[in-house]
Amino acid sequence: MRIHLKINSSNQIIPFDHQPLLVGTIHKWLGHNDVHGEVALFSFSRLEKGKNQEDGLKFTQGTSFFISAYDASMIKKLVSGIQRDPTMFCGLTVMEIIIEEDPNLTNRELFYIASPIFISRRIGDKIEQIFFDDSRASGFLKETLETKMGKVGMYDDSFEIHFDFNCPNAGTKMITYKGIKNKANWCSVIIKGKPETKLFAWNVGLGNSTGIGFGAIK
Repeated sequence: MRIHLKINSSNQIIPFDHQPLLVGTIHKWLGHNDVHGEVALFSFSRLEKGKNQEDGLKFTQGTSFFISAYDASMIKKLVSGIQRDPTMFCGLTVMEIIIEEDPNLTNRELFYIASPIFISRRIGDKIEQIFFDDSRASGFLKETLETKMGKVGMYDDSFEIHFDFNCPNAGTKMITYKGIKNKANWCSVIIKGKPETKLFAWNVGLGNSTGIGFGAIK
């Protein structure tokens, strides 16, 4: 299940590295929860319509983002939390909540990116960040999603995933999270498999660190 949030801005400058503030807001809305530190079965997009300023982003016409989750009860908790306190940070306030039910993805294989996909692995004695044009990338995407599927008892022997090699704007984006630089992928993906597998990916996101704002797809 997915909720789309329409947000009013007070025209304050939002820091470029605002992702921790967004994560903190989501946890505020959830209230007491056990999702922090666990394998994340949810994802959320970046804030839309930001205009670059010298020291951050400005949302002159408001902004929006979405949150998706495998467990519909998490979405319901979020909605309740937003209704109690719609404020976010830096003058942002939720003005409208739109609930999107799970779509039928039977005939769909191409998925676009709503927040950059981050892939990280320990290789030998160091941590590597993996990029979309790396031959290992598809295998790591598959491995991560299958780990999450295993947490809920899902299995799909027809499941395939890879970055869309025909994506015209494929590239990488540097995202700093609490002082740590993460180079993530901005490239659409091809997902094949059962409809419920594609829906699971649509809800929980792809790659590492979906719980802190990476890997949301639309």
